[in-house]
Amino acid sequence: MSFLLDFPRLLFVVTLAVLWASSWFGFTVLRRLKRPDDGSSQDMSVILSATLALAGLIIGFAFSMALGRYDLRKTYEEAEANAIGTEYVRSDLLSAADGAKVKALLKSYTQQRIAFYTTRDDQQLQQVNASTVQLQNQLWDAVKGPALAQPNPIQSLVVAGMNDVLNSQGYTQAAWWNRIPSSAWVLMIAIAACCNMMIGFTARSTGRHPFMLMVLPLVLSLAFLMVADIDSPRGGFVHVAPQNLMSLQGSLAP
Repeated sequence: MSFLLDFPRLLFVVTLAVLWASSWFGFTVLRRLKRPDDGSSQDMSVILSATLALAGLIIGFAFSMALGRYDLRKTYEEAEANAIGTEYVRSDLLSAADGAKVKALLKSYTQQRIAFYTTRDDQQLQQVNASTVQLQNQLWDAVKGPALAQPNPIQSLVVAGMNDVLNSQGYTQAAWWNRIPSSAWVLMIAIAACCNMMIGFTARSTGRHPFMLMVLPLVLSLAFLMVADIDSPRGGFVHVAPQNLMSLQGSLAP
């Protein structure tokens, strides 16, 4: 299931097939076992309405969770840009040689952070993460040496700023790992499948055309596509663009 969540369009196809099959299962198999009479049809309508309301409520909560996670990823992208920009300015408090070294490393680090947001290839992402870790070690060593050589409040300010730079990357990574659990997706799809089976079971008795069995699976699959797309940091159509980092990169002195 976790594999499908990284590819929302594939999830749409799979859920559409599952939900449509559920409708036809209720329309063909279940009706052969028991044909609903007038009394049972009325009871089924009540149960169906309650189940559809529950499904809509759960999908709404899932959409709210996905949107909150998307906003959090945008917030941390802005925080990263602010932390890097602040440390770039504070590097002027170091000696000329140390300050130039920190600025050069911060420029390379900003480029790697932009690549983290824009890459879609797993192999390239691993290279970006490896380069990021290496640059973080170099950045910390660049401010640790002067701070140990001349411990004073000014050096502490530079070290604190570098600490913010490193922490902001960790917060961003945690936000990208924070997704809607796979178990929640399984429950949502199971409830949707139950709704479609009940609609298929009652379809002929209420005079619905079999073509109408496709409407609810399509609508629910589109809803799942939208939620999965927003919840997926790299898959789908909706992505967090590193606008603040790109703007910062353009403003850094050559």
